[in-house]
Amino acid sequence: MKKITIKEIAEMAGVSKATVSRVLNDSKYVSPEIYSRVMKVIEETGYKPSFIARSLVNKKTKVVGLLIPDISNPFYSELVKGMVEVANKYDYNILLCNSFFNQKKEMDFLKLLWEKEVEGIIFMTHEITNKHRKFFEKYTRPTVTVNRKFWGFDIPNVDIDNFLAGYDATEYLVKQNHHRIAIVRAPLSDETAGVERYEGYKKALEDYGIDFDEKLVKEGNFKADTGYKAMEDLLELDSPPTAVFCVNDEMACGVINCVVEKGLKVPEDISVVGFDDIPLASMFIPSITTIRQPIYDMGALSMELMYKMIKGEKVESKTYVLPHKLVVRQSTMKNE
Repeated sequence: MKKITIKEIAEMAGVSKATVSRVLNDSKYVSPEIYSRVMKVIEETGYKPSFIARSLVNKKTKVVGLLIPDISNPFYSELVKGMVEVANKYDYNILLCNSFFNQKKEMDFLKLLWEKEVEGIIFMTHEITNKHRKFFEKYTRPTVTVNRKFWGFDIPNVDIDNFLAGYDATEYLVKQNHHRIAIVRAPLSDETAGVERYEGYKKALEDYGIDFDEKLVKEGNFKADTGYKAMEDLLELDSPPTAVFCVNDEMACGVINCVVEKGLKVPEDISVVGFDDIPLASMFIPSITTIRQPIYDMGALSMELMYKMIKGEKVESKTYVLPHKLVVRQSTMKNE
């Protein structure tokens, strides 16, 4: 079936292409008689206006690009929910790109978002590379990062104080009389979960006079199976930990599963603290003591900042730090 063009619509209605464009975009006044005539032809022909063509006329796509590493992680799902609801408020759409931690895919998506003329990009990645830096040196439209500082660039970031959050989680365990406290951190290429939360953990140990033990440090990739494997390794130590701090809740779930399957109990034998407070944390058995990030609010704020930048309003290029909270549940207890 031949696709009808705007030129043909104009000829059939006896008007100019500019008049048809005004009717489609509701951009300038058109008399009721001409409006009805054009709409009648559109309805009779089943004409569908091109989104790209309309966006070129308006100079606006009303689309924001969103690049995340793993939508299957409940943290990102909640974050996206906050962004989408704010985008809907302003009649904007979000083009979601999910890289599954594949750096080549991330770069392909960034190029795609540029080609699609999105009005801005909200960017999250587990590691900022030189390729990312080269891209954003050339990209001139609004950009916001979440949970990731982009050093040397004029880009606002929405986050919590990850160092302090790691400190608070560890300090809580110390005050519960734990002295053999392990950590399941993220790779050190991850500035927040791999470095800042880990540094907070080490600082808390130092402040309370507890010797740092490299054997109590394990690395995961945010998935439950890596938490499980980390706990297996920890239980094989001559002196296993009495508590474990995991830098996300999914790995905490894996740690707890491992402890239980090895015939031990949480929290009677080993206390476990997670991070994020995803919905599963409160429903897991035992429910997980965790650091609550205001995930929805972080997503909502990032989109609010994006909209302001698109509108040309001044936004300070700094980290917008939202408050975190330690939520105590059943997975921890005082060490006797």
